Amino acid sequence: MTTKGRAMTEALRHDLTARARIRNSALALFARHGVEGASMRRVAADAGVTVGLVVHHFGTKERLREEVETYVVDRFGAAIRSVPVQGSARDVARGRDEAVATMLATEPDLVTYLRRALLGLSGPDDHLLRRLTELAAEEVARARAAGVADTDRRGSTQTIRTMTRQLGQLLLQPMIDAMWEQLEGQSESPDKPALVVRVE
Repeated sequence: MTTKGRAMTEALRHDLTARARIRNSALALFARHGVEGASMRRVAADAGVTVGLVVHHFGTKERLREEVETYVVDRFGAAIRSVPVQGSARDVARGRDEAVATMLATEPDLVTYLRRALLGLSGPDDHLLRRLTELAAEEVARARAAGVADTDRRGSTQTIRTMTRQLGQLLLQPMIDAMWEQLEGQSESPDKPALVVRVE
């Protein structure tokens, strides 16, 4: 990142409320170190606030984790809802998948946190997966009600297909990247395999 880019990022960061800065710092640190590996003191230092302010806003680290996960679910919801529920079922599904992929491309800490949380690297809690599944089920129901999703299939099947399409590559592509780098000695190449996830 250029010096100008870093300055702009820092300026935007200071424009956020203290609560949002704390949440963003928690997201980044939880993503890198896990919830257990990131202390409230470290989150406060990264956000440029006192530990007392973190406690004032969130109380406990568990409440802070819940806030991070609410942010993750809200970002998914906003991306999905940015695509109007109109047109063909295929176009709506493709548009939603693209909107989620675009959002994920702009949120590297969110991606890392998702990988850690959904692959069980932060412990056995599956609360985030449950919340994302609930969101996907609600959006599938909305698409079915609008007549742009196939009603011959079960809603649960459509929900699982949606989540697998949107999260499958996110979770498994790093494994392909690591194998490619080991075998070919380079991380980027036009020949590197890209994972495409399809659920039948």
